[in-house]
Amino acid sequence: MASELSPIHAPFFGLAGVASAMIFTSIGAAYGTAKAGTAIAGVGTFNPSLIMKSLISVIMSGIIAVYGLVIAVLIAGDLGGDQAGEYALFSGFVHLGAGLSVGMAGLAAGYAIGCVGNAGARAFLKQSKIFVGMVLVLIFSEVLGLYGLIVGLILNTKTSG
Repeated sequence: MASELSPIHAPFFGLAGVASAMIFTSIGAAYGTAKAGTAIAGVGTFNPSLIMKSLISVIMSGIIAVYGLVIAVLIAGDLGGDQAGEYALFSGFVHLGAGLSVGMAGLAAGYAIGCVGNAGARAFLKQSKIFVGMVLVLIFSEVLGLYGLIVGLILNTKTSG
């Protein structure tokens, strides 16, 4: 039976958090992969031996989607209760915030990784000394998504207290 603190529509917000985490991080990862992948394909036509070093941006883009998957699984695990109506509205809003923080941070990180990966791969073709700088900027771009994951994990722990 649904109570005042656990209305029947409360799980909607938790599911919206799951959806936003997966959707936005996947869009960010897809954009980063596509943007960097086009540059890598261009690099491969001129110097195929540089492709393996240039793939780091595509790998980092894929990690962004994993962040969304992690928080989505954690939120989904908290959605089911022993009885119907146990899911509090507060938990729904916290899960929505957790999903949005991971999703939006992942979207921004994917965009940044795509731009850096594209420009970095093209620059790496012309000058091999750029590789270390490119990797450093890619790491800083990836950390944006990691910050969102950390905030999402902290928010997810607030639902049980």
